[in-house]
Amino acid sequence: MTDTRHSPAVPAQSARPDDRDLWTKWQEPQPESEPEQQEAPPPKRGREPYLDNVKFLLIATVVVGHSLVPTLNADSSRSLYIFIYTFHMPLFVIISGYLSRNFWNSNAKTNKLVDTFLVPYVIVEVGYAALRTALGQKWSLTIIDPAWLNWYLVALLFWRLSTPVWKRMKFPIPAAIAVYLFAGFSQISGEFSMDRFFGLMPFFVIGLTLQPEHFDRLNRRWVKILAAVTLLGAAGVAMLISLKRFSLKPFYFKHSYKDMGLSWWMGLLEHVAILGASLAVCFAFLALVPRRETWYTDLGTRTLYCYLLHGIPVLIAKETGLLDLPWLHGPLGAMAIATSAFALAIVLCLPITRTVFKWIIEPRLTWLYRRPSTAPPPAEVKP
Repeated sequence: MTDTRHSPAVPAQSARPDDRDLWTKWQEPQPESEPEQQEAPPPKRGREPYLDNVKFLLIATVVVGHSLVPTLNADSSRSLYIFIYTFHMPLFVIISGYLSRNFWNSNAKTNKLVDTFLVPYVIVEVGYAALRTALGQKWSLTIIDPAWLNWYLVALLFWRLSTPVWKRMKFPIPAAIAVYLFAGFSQISGEFSMDRFFGLMPFFVIGLTLQPEHFDRLNRRWVKILAAVTLLGAAGVAMLISLKRFSLKPFYFKHSYKDMGLSWWMGLLEHVAILGASLAVCFAFLALVPRRETWYTDLGTRTLYCYLLHGIPVLIAKETGLLDLPWLHGPLGAMAIATSAFALAIVLCLPITRTVFKWIIEPRLTWLYRRPSTAPPPAEVKP
């Protein structure tokens, strides 16, 4: 859902011995050689497909999760829902943090704080308010309280604004976890997505500290085997939680200890447990995503469109009772919903979708910004 112009290096297993630091070479200027020893510059390397693969698979789980909500009384739907919510938004936040490492080094990316966050936020808020009214609900529009999907835009805006602070710290991850744990003592409101801002903060900061070589370490056979076992175990735990009818609140990363009916020490333990479990599933998922270019790699470059637009058909299906059909409340229904939601994610990530909605999702606001100054610096005045 965010810009992916920075992607991990080539997997370590396939790299030549002298290419292990290729990512660093792309990013950092190299010392100049003598004129007679200079060689022709290497061809510009294309975009790596790995993160685009990750992003498309994640956005598909977002659509599936939102589509399953009306059928959560069924154990099959509830199990799949819990499994998805264990990792899909935490991993999106990790990827967003990873792609924000050099955010403040680019004027163009800084401009995106307005282009792809603030302007679309206002447009989508008004659009969803109008849609809910058309479906028979009362008109409601509060810019400070993000509606449904828009919470991510606001939270990401504030995470990116906080990036310089985290990058200045010696131990950013422990500090972020401490903030996350202490935030549980307060009943933080959802205004400006502050509840999710604190609840998912450790994932963003972890993403900020990741380097391409960390992704390379996941591309090992024993790691992939362990990752498969981890995902199977997480699926089993999700089924158990569903059967026991435990609360879903911990998986939303926004509720206080009091809201969840926990004592302070139980709340701390629960927060630590859900953080650890989510991280384990997130990295297991990353380990199993293909590194090569796939049929859905290009779709992963337009996930923002899927995220902001999928709520329209999902909300219509919910309000019209389409997702309340009795046969959908069972294993076959959960499979049908997941398949349909996956197909919807494909459609919303197609180039034609971007062509139609680009003027809303990615408006060109070059007129709003000052041009970089090209004037030479003032001459030094000598006494």
